[in-house]
Amino acid sequence: MAQLTPEQRRTRDRVERVIGLAAPVLNLVLAAGDRLSRIVEPEDSEYYPVRSSLLEPEGGTAKPDEPGSAR
Repeated sequence: MAQLTPEQRRTRDRVERVIGLAAPVLNLVLAAGDRLSRIVEPEDSEYYPVRSSLLEPEGGTAKPDEPGSAR
């Protein structure tokens, strides 16, 4: 990676400072939206939980104590 010029470092520092200042406000907006959506429609029939590929074993959906698992 090439060295940053002093101007690029200042710009990067400014952008990181703005992101750092905006993050708590954006977290509050997300939390308020989550609460509001739960109040408006407490039972979401179209909700599908996020599936992380990190939690699933490679090659399928076999559980650790099922045949075909990697153990």
